[in-house]
Amino acid sequence: QVELVESGGGLVQAGGSLRLSCAASGRTFSNYAMGWFRQAPGKERAFVAAISWSGGSTTYTDSVKGRFTISRDNVKNTVYLQMNSLKLEDTAVYYCNAGRTGWVRDFLTGSSSDYWGQGTQVTVSS
Repeated sequence: QVELVESGGGLVQAGGSLRLSCAASGRTFSNYAMGWFRQAPGKERAFVAAISWSGGSTTYTDSVKGRFTISRDNVKNTVYLQMNSLKLEDTAVYYCNAGRTGWVRDFLTGSSSDYWGQGTQVTVSS
């Protein structure tokens, strides 16, 4: 059983920054790609970013490119999402998701695992 626990959400003004963390347990973290998704009120859950098993490959949805950075620490079994220049439209619940393999294509093809965290709320105010 894989457990994912997100933290780091909160209330921030537009233009500010937050760093989300997702701590993983239950399997060999370094073997798998990891991703972040978000769900805004009234909208479906949407892909944000993903990182390969080694951290050597990353991918982002267009709306966050240049503002968000995904990274991982395979010693701490943790994946991060650094969010800068936050906008009102970034307000959402952010979820961590585990890949089925070590590659980011899991997230691009909708074939990531069924392992999700509980989510952390990010609210951007004007």
